[in-house]
Amino acid sequence: MSYTVAVRALCEFTARAGDLDLRFTPAPSALEGMAGHSLVQSRRGKDYETEISLAGEYGDLRVRGRADGFDPQAGQLEEIKTYRGQIEGVRAHHRALHWAQARIYAHLLCQARGLQRLRVALVYFNVGNSEETVLVQEEDAATLRAFFEQQCALFLDWARSEAAHRAAREAALAALRFPMQGFRAGQRELAVAVYRVARAQQGGQCLMAQAPTGIGKTLGTIFPMLKAMPDQGLDRLFFLTAKGTGHGLALQALASVNRQIAEQHQPPPQEPAAPQPLPSPPAPPARLRVLAILARDKACEHPDKACHGDSCPLARGFFDRLPAARAAALQQAPWDPPAVRALALAHDICPYYLAQELVRWSDVVVADYHYFYDSAAMLYALTQAQQWKVGVLVDEAHNLLERARRMYTAELSQFALAAARKSATGAVRKALDRLSRSWSALNREQTASYQAHEEVPAGLLGAVQRAVAAIADANADSPMLPGDPVLDFYWEALQFMALAEQFGGHALFDVHLLPGRSGPRRAPASTLCIRCVVPAPHLAARHAAAHASVLFSGTLSPPHFYRDILGLPEGTHWLEADSPFQADQLDVQVAGHISTRYRDRDRSLRPIADLVAAQYARRPGNYLCFFSSFDYLQRVAECLQRAHPDLPVWLQTPSMDEEGRAAFLARFTEAGQGVGFAVLGGAFSEGVDLPGERLIGAFVATLGLPQVNPVNEEMKRAMDRQFGADKGYDYSYLYPGLRKVVQAAGRVIRSERDRGVVFLIDDRYRRGEVQALLPRWWRVEGMR
Repeated sequence: MSYTVAVRALCEFTARAGDLDLRFTPAPSALEGMAGHSLVQSRRGKDYETEISLAGEYGDLRVRGRADGFDPQAGQLEEIKTYRGQIEGVRAHHRALHWAQARIYAHLLCQARGLQRLRVALVYFNVGNSEETVLVQEEDAATLRAFFEQQCALFLDWARSEAAHRAAREAALAALRFPMQGFRAGQRELAVAVYRVARAQQGGQCLMAQAPTGIGKTLGTIFPMLKAMPDQGLDRLFFLTAKGTGHGLALQALASVNRQIAEQHQPPPQEPAAPQPLPSPPAPPARLRVLAILARDKACEHPDKACHGDSCPLARGFFDRLPAARAAALQQAPWDPPAVRALALAHDICPYYLAQELVRWSDVVVADYHYFYDSAAMLYALTQAQQWKVGVLVDEAHNLLERARRMYTAELSQFALAAARKSATGAVRKALDRLSRSWSALNREQTASYQAHEEVPAGLLGAVQRAVAAIADANADSPMLPGDPVLDFYWEALQFMALAEQFGGHALFDVHLLPGRSGPRRAPASTLCIRCVVPAPHLAARHAAAHASVLFSGTLSPPHFYRDILGLPEGTHWLEADSPFQADQLDVQVAGHISTRYRDRDRSLRPIADLVAAQYARRPGNYLCFFSSFDYLQRVAECLQRAHPDLPVWLQTPSMDEEGRAAFLARFTEAGQGVGFAVLGGAFSEGVDLPGERLIGAFVATLGLPQVNPVNEEMKRAMDRQFGADKGYDYSYLYPGLRKVVQAAGRVIRSERDRGVVFLIDDRYRRGEVQALLPRWWRVEGMR
């Protein structure tokens, strides 16, 4: 069984040593790196060779790559690396990696051309001043060959182990049976659709699946994607969630798959026979390596320390102790956060970065959306660098819209600029002063408190770029510490600049004038925002990078809206799975005699209170009542308590912490009675499971439409320009609003045994275009 590895991947596995060191040093951009390589190569003589393809074997391992350059006259092979600032800023573990790469390429060149000696050079090119630092070592072919064989031997045992694991995994998945007694209603339909997309020969296939609560969406998507892995040669499965709480269901489903694999591996019982010589022990079952990645702020053991060996003891010697921790990981399961933490601490290394290393050796990764969809997404970067063939499952995919908008939005505050200017000196202070003047001039031209622009003003953007460059140059010479106002502003400005370079009709540039005055001529201060309206251009490349992507949720209607706004390809498949619920389980009533429009709020208070009290009198039990704002919630609650003082009521509050949320939900017991008041789109309208008698009804006193304000109106106009003048209102207001309504109402019916009632309170629920967006299994009636 042969195994092929790139030179860089080989060296990353075998040659990194020393501390984990994440102290900020400004790195060249990809374009600056390519330009630096080209400039160095252009400075060499006419016989200089560039981008030399090389390959070699060690046993059944094949190593391949491209050497940056070779000067045949000097007998010198060169590995070119670009950097910014001082050469001392190139960390020790990076240098060790660079030398290893250079020596591997040197051996491959000696082998290819029959060379007996070679000068091996690391060429460090400073993109700031175009200076080269050349480090040279004279090496003979025998020494280089020994180094090559040593690295290959270190990797080969692991590679053979990985190949054996892959073969066993694929055999186990090919034989895998569904780990439950049978499919639920709608679950088989979902599983078949996922399997077909995953089995497609052409990559970049996408499926949108609207599947209601109760059919087992998690296992119904994971199982068919795993079944498709052997035939399609998928390397990894990524299960992505909007919240860390979504990890639990995925890990439970994957644990059931691993149990099924273990049961299938056990040999059937046999009749007693004559004694025979003891056979060799059977190979261990090919369990799936399932890794769950915890957020950095939750995984960090020393939040008061910086991520480098001089500060954090778990960063000191990280790469020296990593091989032993990595080997130990293969002998245990699962790779959930508690297990990874225990393993990391047993080897005195950082749990968060151990988890990142284990991504390379996992079969399934459970993580947050941003690990694949963000601009600096680790899973996406590894997929590209390692050329993995991956399947992607996106849980509760309706959340991806708002999450992606936040990923690709950047805001700059003039107060943050003022704080940076206050602590800056020299060239940085001058650059920030110029930016401040340009910014204040833009403010003076603005006549309203909020204004959107068709593009980022060139003068302002140039000032931001110059400030970023000045801070980068200064930090290269004298690194700034975390918490420095200049460094904080730099990160924000860097993101702003990156999005400005990709600015188009999918985004807005807007300016908010802030209360108070500052700057030259007492000009008003403001915030600048590049606001992502349609994340499609950013997400499209992520969908294309996966072999198959499945986005599933209980609320993905209408499909054309999510396809357009999330950048899914035209050929995206659509499935609306059958519900396991029957219409007679849920009594859906439209209270069309009440208007919840802002102008009608005062007149709606008593009718809503009376409606809630009348339903409670008919069937006492636990109810949730949802409103568009905390103010509206409070006013109805006060009215209810005045008119019906005996009815138990508890309220969500704006500053409710985790303990308060737990106490709110604890009131919903099987024997409990009362009404919980909550805001639509908040913590209690989604992801809350209150089966049986814990919740028997809900009142939704709003259409859920986003507030009409200058920002939302500009987003509506941007939608009009992107998708047509007839779609702006629907895309900006109606579809997002009704999605929240359906999610909130979905708290009532959680299983085939549940019975309940939902009141949709507003006259607009009578409209056909509104009812068309409600679940098709609902039977909606006007109030009797």
